[in-house]
Amino acid sequence: MTKARIEGLLAAFPKLMTSGKQHTFVETDSVRYVYQPMEKLYMLLITTKASNILEDLETLRLFSKVIPEYCRSLEEKEIIENAFDLIFAFDEIVALGYRESVNLAQIKTFVEMDSHEEKVYQAVRQTQEREAKQKMRERAKELQRQRMEQKKAGLGGRGGGSGPEGFGNRPMGGGSFPNDSISSSSTPLVTIGELSKPAPAAAKPSAPRNALKLGGKSRDADTFVDQLKNEGEKVVSTPLPAASASSAVAKAKPASDVPMDDVHLRMEDKVVIRVGRDGGLQTFELSGLLSLRISNEKYGRIKVLLDNADQRGIQLQTHPNVDKELFRSANQIGLKNPAKPFPLNTDVGVLKWRYQTQDESAVPLTINCWPSENAEGGCDVNIEYELEHTRLELQDVCITIPLPMGITPSIAECDGEYIHDSRKNLLQWTLPVIDASSKQGSMEFSVPNSIPGDFFPLDVTFSSKIPYAELAPAKVVLVDGDVDVKFSAETVFYTDKFEIV
Repeated sequence: MTKARIEGLLAAFPKLMTSGKQHTFVETDSVRYVYQPMEKLYMLLITTKASNILEDLETLRLFSKVIPEYCRSLEEKEIIENAFDLIFAFDEIVALGYRESVNLAQIKTFVEMDSHEEKVYQAVRQTQEREAKQKMRERAKELQRQRMEQKKAGLGGRGGGSGPEGFGNRPMGGGSFPNDSISSSSTPLVTIGELSKPAPAAAKPSAPRNALKLGGKSRDADTFVDQLKNEGEKVVSTPLPAASASSAVAKAKPASDVPMDDVHLRMEDKVVIRVGRDGGLQTFELSGLLSLRISNEKYGRIKVLLDNADQRGIQLQTHPNVDKELFRSANQIGLKNPAKPFPLNTDVGVLKWRYQTQDESAVPLTINCWPSENAEGGCDVNIEYELEHTRLELQDVCITIPLPMGITPSIAECDGEYIHDSRKNLLQWTLPVIDASSKQGSMEFSVPNSIPGDFFPLDVTFSSKIPYAELAPAKVVLVDGDVDVKFSAETVFYTDKFEIV
């Protein structure tokens, strides 16, 4: 299809819109326009008349769900600014005129996937920047040597050059010769006295505005790169990513509220869970870390005794400096060399563990989302949860359900609280605590103009002060004498990623 043909079809669409009627599609002799209003804009899909309109409507809904992921508002300016991101996302939905079998989560994954070409480009760019900085340093050293030589030459020239200059400018008469000789010999003395004072700004060698200024490394780098650009060199001067970028992307961990003693132990469990909407565990991965922090040097040489009640077969691994035989035989954590102390005022990871399984009983909290189509063209959605591991107490539980764009759900029943985020088209179901006394709950709501696939994937977050791995520090003792040491301990168990797809 030519560009002129596409522009002609788009230009004809507003003329086919009839006021006073509710449409979802308009047909001509050759094509079918399937569209969906989005505030002041329209999401338009142009297909042949032989195309399956039900599949076209589902594709159109998926297109409309992609836009809020990249645009903060449904305005023309915002969409133009994010045009390339939207094109990349749309390209994952339709290929060669046919729809791909993908959902919103998969589209985001494909678009954000690392590119080998991009990594090569980044490496080349950083290499160019390093070479430019190296040239800058060499140029700076060269200019520094030139300035030092100029200062030395200026000092010697001013001391020995004023005398001859004075002699040459004045007539060599009998009366003038003694006066000239006195003035020429006294001039260097005055010059040396002036040199001992701070040099005035006018005495500095004049330099162009874009010349290299010695002093600050970052300023020198920028100046030298500008100078290379002025000389015709092609230099890419993109700043390196900040070291804090990875920490900004990283998921925030639950804050600690445990007062710390001189010996402090922290157990951290995080879990990645992926469950199918029709049941079936796709991914379950638990990873944990036990870290030790000592703030008093007299407790540097200690041993940590653990209670291990695990029955699932969690894989444990000690730090290379920890005595593995001592841990295997007595569940004690101590250094291979007992004479050496643990590092002071540093969080030291001494034990980590990992557990992967396909056993559905490993999931601590099960979520069942059951959307069913109703007679009004929408869906009635029932969601229920159940705490499978009743020894746990889950806090700040949040179940996030995606919604069709521009639709407000009608809540019929809800245990806990809910928040409707109309900007992000999300419904957040929040529960402060789920424990053995409130291990079950449900939520029911209705959404017009929707299909069951609109409510996936669900995202679940929670935290707990009870670890998933049944490990706990029993006591801490000194290496010498096995004297008990007072210690503090904190435990945090949280979701790194938990979704129902």
